[in-house]
Formats: sequence, C-alpha cells, structure tokens
Amino acid sequence: MLATVAYSAIQNGEILVNSETGVESSAGSQAGLEHSPEEVARGLAAKIGSRARHVCLLLGAGASCASGLPALAELQTKVLSLLTGTDQAKATALLDRFNLEEGISRLRGLQALLEDGEELGGLTARDARSLDSKICQAIITAVDSSTAPIDAFSRLAAWTDRMDSQMPIELFTLNYDLLIERGLEQRSVPYFDGFVGGIEAPFAPELVEPRDAPPARSIPSGFVRLWKLHGSTNWRTRIRGNRRITVRVADSDPKGAAVIYPSNEKYDEARRVPFVVLMDRFRRALSEPETITLTIGYSFSDEHLNEILFDAARRYPRSEIVALCFRDIPANLAKEATDTRNLLVISPHTAIINGHRSTWRKEGELPGVFENGAFLLGDFSSLTAFLSRQIGTTND
Repeated sequence: MLATVAYSAIQNGEILVNSETGVESSAGSQAGLEHSPEEVARGLAAKIGSRARHVCLLLGAGASCASGLPALAELQTKVLSLLTGTDQAKATALLDRFNLEEGISRLRGLQALLEDGEELGGLTARDARSLDSKICQAIITAVDSSTAPIDAFSRLAAWTDRMDSQMPIELFTLNYDLLIERGLEQRSVPYFDGFVGGIEAPFAPELVEPRDAPPARSIPSGFVRLWKLHGSTNWRTRIRGNRRITVRVADSDPKGAAVIYPSNEKYDEARRVPFVVLMDRFRRALSEPETITLTIGYSFSDEHLNEILFDAARRYPRSEIVALCFRDIPANLAKEATDTRNLLVISPHTAIINGHRSTWRKEGELPGVFENGAFLLGDFSSLTAFLSRQIGTTND
C-alpha cells in the first residue's frame, strides 16, 4: 500500500495526467493536465522520510480544531461569552475594532502608555490591565485541552519520535493550547520549547539558537524542537531580581495574564523577547539547506508570517514549502504559488504544483489519502495518520 512503501522522490516535477487522453506528462504548462494524487502522496512521503532533509511543520488553528478546540473567530465569540457585565461590554467594543490577538496587544499598549487619570477609548491603564487578565483567563478556559482527545497529536508525536533524521524536527505552532505538549508527553518524546525548568521555567533565548553555544549547553539533536510563535496559556511574566522575565508555569491556572501574541512595542521587553527570538528561529529554520516545511491548519491570514514563508520559498529554491489546505486555496497563497515553483499547495479538489494549478485525476481510491475525489491530507487527523503509517506506528 501507499502508506507502507518507501518511495523515491519525484524528480523534475510532479506527474500530471491529461483528463481526456490519459497521457502522463511532467508538470508544466498545458491546460487540461490533472495532478495524480498517488504520485503527489508518494513524493510527499519520500521527501519527509529522507534522513537528509530538515523537516519543519507549521501548525495553525485548524490542527487544534481536530481535537474540538475553537478556531480564532470561534475563540473570540467564546471568550466574549465567558465575560460578564462591564468587562463583556468593554471587550465587545474593543473586539468590534480588532481581532482577539490585536485587541490583547492594544490593551498592553494602553497599560504602558497611559498615565494615572488618563484614558483612551474609555479605558484607563488599570482598566486595560484588568481586562487583559480577564480576557486571558477566558482564553485559558476556552482552549483548555485537559479533556480534549489527542489521538492526532499522539500520532504526530510518535512520528517525530520514530523519524531517523540527521537534523532535529521542528514544530512551529500558532496555537496557545497544550495539545502538542500532551501528545509528546503521552509518547514520552523528549522535546525542548525554549524554557528550562519545571515549576516556573525561565525562557532561555541562548538555547533557542544553539549554534554558538558550548557543547555543555547544547540541546541534543534527538530532542524535538517545539516553538510556540504566538505564545501559550501556560506562559506568564514574573519579577526576578530587578527585571521582568517570561516563564513557563507548571499549569494554566495561576492568576495573571497569559503571555500570548507578540506585543511589538519596545516598552515590554519581557513579552517581546520570546516572540522576537522564536520568530527569528522560524526564519532561520527555513533558511537551512534542503528544508521541507509543511503547513497544516494555517489560513495564510498573518501577513508577517506569510512574508517569512514566501520569502524563504523565493530565496532558497532547493527547499520546499508544502501548504496543506483543509478547504479552498486562499487567493494570496494561490497567487504566490503560481509564481514560485517550490511552493506547493494541496487542497481537497485542486493543487498548485510547480506553478501549475489543476484538479485531481479521478484515479483509484487511496484510503486515508484520496477518497471520493478529494485529497484528504489537509485535515490534521488524516495527515497524522498518513505520517504514522510511514513509520508503522499506531495509537496503541
């Protein structure tokens, strides 16, 4: 079967099939040529299974949706429903103008910029601080993963553990929840997330970029790297000595605002440092030779992140970015992929490969991969099942 066979990488483009003649051709240019789902799946399996490749995954909100957690728009609605009274009214007014992450960033800006007695948009610095904390507590409640099913994340963890790569696998995520951590720990997979310690672990930026670190302070290559680009429900700021730092706490319950979403102003160094360092890690990871990056559950709505991804695809032609879409291909992604041959886009009914956009060939069923005329790997559960089968793992 497709899932259990090691395949050679497809060279010089994916195989396309003319829907009328059935004649195969390399991807290029003729209208009417369809993509072969079997060949695409074979190529993907070969590329991520190569020991020499540097493998990165970027997980967006769609990945957490596989465990029943809300996407960003649904999260905003749920957060508002968890607030009450004047807090709910103030948050509603704020989030009518900004999305959830932008709203939090604005509240943090107000806390630093407003003096006693001053207010902006009906909020004082004290109001902003209180609302920030209450919104974060509502987010923590809304994305609580303690009872969520983690089958897909367990499969992802098993795959990372069994991969025999020369370079560490790097998992980047935009999600605040702890689903990845639960999956890795259920499978006893060693990982490093930028923090060192167990109770109130401080962020250690010097270990995130270990190239110049002495061997005694280097993270073993067998450790999965987990980078939470938009923060986490179990990050907090603490006072250590005469400075504020970001720490990872043992659980999500302690009071205080969670450190989520970058606050870009220079005034808040404690919040800025993790995000700046981790985003730089993302940029540098994509610059590694022979890197293949899979995006899953990401809608390509973050312009800053898009810039990093698209720039890497243009600048490093020997690396590849494979965008797996749950639904239709976003317009901005389609435009970029049409002009960038090493940016591959796969959706249920169409794909853009080597700059060529076409539908899928209606060939035989590939269980878990191509069924009822739809390519399934844009679904996080299907993707992790596919990855598991490459190394012969199950949920048991």
